[in-house]
Amino acid sequence: MKVARWAFAVWTVGTAVLIAALPWAARHRLPDRLATHWGFDGSAPDGSMPLWAACVVPALIWLALCAGVEAARWRAGRDARAATRPWAVAVLPTVGVVIGGVQAAVVRANLDRTDWHQARLSAGWVVASAVAALLAGVGGWLVSTRQRPAGPASAGQGGQGPALELPEGERVVWFSRTTNPWLYLLAAVTGLVAVAALVALAGGLAGPGPAWALFAPCALASLTAAGCASVQARVSEHGLEVSFGPLGWPVRRWTPDAVESARVENRTPTQAGGWGYRFSGLGTTVMLRAGECLVIRARGRRTDFALSVDDAERGAALLNTLRVRQAR
Repeated sequence: MKVARWAFAVWTVGTAVLIAALPWAARHRLPDRLATHWGFDGSAPDGSMPLWAACVVPALIWLALCAGVEAARWRAGRDARAATRPWAVAVLPTVGVVIGGVQAAVVRANLDRTDWHQARLSAGWVVASAVAALLAGVGGWLVSTRQRPAGPASAGQGGQGPALELPEGERVVWFSRTTNPWLYLLAAVTGLVAVAALVALAGGLAGPGPAWALFAPCALASLTAAGCASVQARVSEHGLEVSFGPLGWPVRRWTPDAVESARVENRTPTQAGGWGYRFSGLGTTVMLRAGECLVIRARGRRTDFALSVDDAERGAALLNTLRVRQAR
């Protein structure tokens, strides 16, 4: 929940600042009043606003919408919040992209005009904004509806050793998930910078060269940080499955017979070589928080694979039990 609140706050405030700052950054190249409304044909504007209103009004609309959605969800109670979360996560990014895209199109239409009546709206930027909004909504829906376990499932009584006593034929599953909020915050900040570069390009405030030079590394950093910010482990009769990021992709899998051993170790970021997906003398470590890690040694390998997840001892015990059961 803390991660979700941080991401919501960063994107809400960041999007509002971006929407308000875009016309202000181009104020020396804009007329005193900006054309802000066009008819259906888009040939000539039929409405305008002063510069300050063109900055403030869209940003206030965005903030009011976010505040209204969040207030309605909190008044509805915990169960309703969980049920409506996918819609909120899908709708808010969509509306944010629409408002930001329209703001960029408005600035581009008024750029270097002496009078707002001369502004001409580009249909291409409007269509591009609509497509980007659709993709943002679909991405938000996929992230919010991805199945997440409520907590580690019981794998039998005890679970204090490297193996469990399970009745023959019983099927059990163990889940665990770890998230690093700071990596998600880094992903949100660099993602906002990447979006700002695209908006500046769409608004005509930056050339393709500088805009893409800023967008490419920030977008890559955002995707990389988001992909390394969370990990989910699942142990079942099919073996160990480890998925990464908010979409649960990419995924690494080991069948029980492909695992030579499973154990628990306490590791720190210093030992692993830092945060995220790390390579060191210990092998490969998915380090999201210091403490206990589920460590496996795959057959034929000389190094280990470790991931920092809660209840790692129970997961290792279940994996060892399934490995021995399949070997019979």
